Amino acid sequence: MNEAFIIRILLAALLGGAIGIEREYRAKEAGFRTHFLVGLGAAIFMILSKYGYEDVVGGVVRLDPSRIASQVVSGIGFIGAGCIIFQRHVVRGLTTAAGLWVTSAIGLACGSGLYLLATVSTVLVLLCLEGVSILHNRFGAKQISLTFSAPTREGIREVLDSIGREHTEVLAYEMKTHRSQDAETYTATVRLKVKRNHYQSRIMSFMTEFDGITIDNLE
Repeated sequence: MNEAFIIRILLAALLGGAIGIEREYRAKEAGFRTHFLVGLGAAIFMILSKYGYEDVVGGVVRLDPSRIASQVVSGIGFIGAGCIIFQRHVVRGLTTAAGLWVTSAIGLACGSGLYLLATVSTVLVLLCLEGVSILHNRFGAKQISLTFSAPTREGIREVLDSIGREHTEVLAYEMKTHRSQDAETYTATVRLKVKRNHYQSRIMSFMTEFDGITIDNLE
């Protein structure tokens, strides 16, 4: 029986780690180690819940095997909540939090001895994460924030007209005037939507295209 338990926790750790590698590759909040440990821990809790108290009842009476495992489902929410970030009116980390949640479910399945279910579930998770990423990179768009300064209003308008021409959509912008004893400076903050397959080229063009324009912030 001990050998079977070892196989279960090893498979849970490996399947969780496989999901974590994908998250690590995408530079997400939770990576390989977190998913590895979640899968491993969930499997151990499932084994404890099913078999950990047989010596107490003499192997005759079986306690409810879901009593500990059910707490994993709610407990994993605390870890997932730590991955969710609300920044600049955008919620980030929901997919990673959901990945941790399903990784715990895969670990519980391994702990129950449902190897095929756990393996197929892992394959489906990876297909979802990677498949959607490929589609996003090909057809999707990404929002970025650009803050730049110019000595004249005409310079600001020139930049706004230019960045909205190719593969870029201006969602919103705000312009402020800074006055000093010597001169005035105009600062604009622009929220852009850029097609993902042109994202890198547009970033480089922002940095090099405009003379006399200072890029203050680009994220």
